[in-house]
Formats: sequence, structure tokens, C-alpha cells
Amino acid sequence: MKAVKAEIIAVGTELLLGQITNTNARYLSQQLSYLGIDVYYQTVVGDNLNRLKQAIELASSRADVIVFSGGIGPTQDDLTKDALGEVLGRSLHIHAESMQTVEKFFEGRDKPMTENNRRQAIILENSDPLRNEVGLAVGVAISQNEKHYIVLPGPPKELQPMFENQAIPWLLEHVLTDEYPIYSKMLKFAGIGESALEDALLDLISAQTDPTIAPYAKEGEVTIRLTTKAPDEKEAMSKLKAMEAQIRERLPEYMYADRDITIENQIIQMMTGMKLTLAAAESCTGGLVMQNLTTIPGSALVFMGGVVSYSNEMKEQILNVPHELLEGENAPGAVSEEVAEVMADQARRLLDTDFAVSVTGVAGPGSSERKPVGLVYIAIAERDRKTEVFQLNLKGNREAIRIRSAKSLMYRLWLRLKQRENEQLAEQS
Repeated sequence: MKAVKAEIIAVGTELLLGQITNTNARYLSQQLSYLGIDVYYQTVVGDNLNRLKQAIELASSRADVIVFSGGIGPTQDDLTKDALGEVLGRSLHIHAESMQTVEKFFEGRDKPMTENNRRQAIILENSDPLRNEVGLAVGVAISQNEKHYIVLPGPPKELQPMFENQAIPWLLEHVLTDEYPIYSKMLKFAGIGESALEDALLDLISAQTDPTIAPYAKEGEVTIRLTTKAPDEKEAMSKLKAMEAQIRERLPEYMYADRDITIENQIIQMMTGMKLTLAAAESCTGGLVMQNLTTIPGSALVFMGGVVSYSNEMKEQILNVPHELLEGENAPGAVSEEVAEVMADQARRLLDTDFAVSVTGVAGPGSSERKPVGLVYIAIAERDRKTEVFQLNLKGNREAIRIRSAKSLMYRLWLRLKQRENEQLAEQS
């Protein structure tokens, strides 16, 4: 079965100038990999007809599927369809249904529709239009000489639904016709970076196993997507679960879920099942931990509340942190193991919960109390058990440190809950 190779061409001078970030390339690469289509190249080209035509010709020489993002708006520098039409020798014309959408959008508005907005309804001769569910510019899909071209808008809010609802069905019908159905499974990890996780699984990834293994990282968490092709779901699930078992055996202390949920979601589910309650006290994260928890439906059954004790005065007045710990010649200071421990203990007592978590640190950009940026202390208090405190030395900008602090705290809480589960199971056996 022939491998399908793809190239992504992002169009827009603003991308080359660094005025906007090319998030579409990452999204499309992930989506194409889920379909079993390998992205070999990513190209960024400005709003120049000749250079865009050269990029299309080069991509056509080395890829089976070429996906464009951007350059299909109403202005004269939106040239993607023009360039593709010239390379393929296809004329351009107005798609009637898309033109009606554009005209309807301008009906009843104070300003009349300008003539250049007609460009958003243009498609190539004998191509398939891709409906825009959010914006006005119609997309295009077309095949020629065993090459397949998909033209998408630039704004992610328009590109993503068009790709998922229009382009994917087109690819399945015109490109992946001889393929088995694709099945996937998500595995979620915390407390480990993408490079360390990949190193632990390097032999499996390098062997190009079936199922394939694709790691993706964002701040504080790593996702692995397992993907396989099979004639039916039963065979696919058998392969996916076998690979999952191998990965879980290697990384049991980091894999927190076998589906695409956040670690906060997993914690809420675990604590709900165990009928446990939780409180929080935050300093440098400024309420981020509580925000992440309370976005989860059903969190009210677990999370009782918390305190954002950003200043020393708040730490003293609300959480009863002793003044001598915060200030004075020999005081350890607000960013210390001692203060993190008291914050967690007092939050748990204040709200009478089974657990409480705390975080205090230096998020930057400047140092505090002559302590370095990235020094963070997190603590977990549990009823009738000694409070645990962990020191973190984090890298990154202010926002990255805040996110990583919050995620590291949730990871440690998850480990504690897993320990509690195992203890209960041991007692029952």
C-alpha cells in the first residue's frame, strides 16, 4: 500500500515577517497524520504570484497532497487560487452558491458590498468547492495528474471546521479510497517532558510500529496518539490496546489517562469517585490552579474553594502564615518550603477538606527576595497525613512558569491519589 506524502503551503507575507504565528501548519500536520498521510515538507511563501507558483510546482514534484492555508480573501494580494489555476491550467469562475452567501452577508448592512468581495466566491474550473461554515471565502479541492490540492482559508477559526467537515471527507473519497478505516487512541502524560517520553519509547517509535506512535506536547502535559488501520473496530482496538499496554508498562508513573482529557479532569473524576474534597492556596499562579479545576463539569462536588494570597499580608491575615516566616533577617521568605507547607495546611483547615494544595514561587520576569526566576514550591496537605512539599526549578517566561507550576502541582496530586487508591485496594485484598 503506497504511502501518501503531503506538503503544507502557508501563504501570507505576514507569516514571513513574523507578524502572526503559523499555527495552521501544526494543526494540519497533526490532522493529516491522524489520517495516515505523512507531512514531508512545510513551506511559507509571501503574497507574490511568481514565488507562489514556484512553490506549487516544487510541492507537486515531491508530494501527493498539497494543502494550502491562506491567500483566498477579497484583496488583490490574495493570490492562492490565481496561482494554482495558472499552474494547473484551470480557469477561475464564481461559484454561485458561495456568491449567494457573500451577498447575503452584506444584505441590510450600512455599507454596500465592494466588488472585490466577489473574489471570495471564486473556485477553479472542475474543482470541488469546500463550504466555509464560519467566514465567506470558499475553499477548493481538486485532483490533477494523481496530485491532490486542497485550498483553505487562513484564519484558524475558518480553516479548522473546513478541514474537518469538508476536506477530510474529500480526502477519504478521492485519496484514501483503498485504505482501511483509521482508528486512534489518545494516551495522556504529566510529570514528564516530550523529549524524555520520546526517549523512553524511542525503539517503538523508530521501528515505525503498527499502531504508529505520535507524541505531541503542550505546557505541562504530553499526548501520545496511537493510530492504526484495520478492516474493523474489533481488530483495531486489539492492536491499540496491545500497544497501550507496552507504553503503560514503561511509564506507569506518568500516564494518567487513556483518553484525551486534562489532568485536572482526571483528578476531579478520581476524587469524585473516592468522595474526597479539595481546597487550594495560590501565590505566584494567581488563581490558575483554581481556574483549571473549576472549568471541569462536576468540579463543585470536589473543589470547595481557595485563596489567592498574592501578598504577604494576605498570607498572614487569611492563611495565618507566621510573620517570622515571611519577613525578617533570618526569615525563609514567602518563596520557601516552610511557607508552602503552611499555606496548604491552613487552606485545608480553613475549608475543612480532605486535601489542599498550595503554590508559591518566582514567576518573573524579575527575581524576588533575591531568589531566582523559576524557583517554585508546591505542597499537598492531606487530612491525618504529613504535608509534602516539592521544590521546582522551572525555565521559561512568566506565563510558562505559571502554567508549569500549576500542572506540576496537579501531577503530584494525581500521584498521591494513585497511592491512596493502591492503599485502599491493598486493604481490601
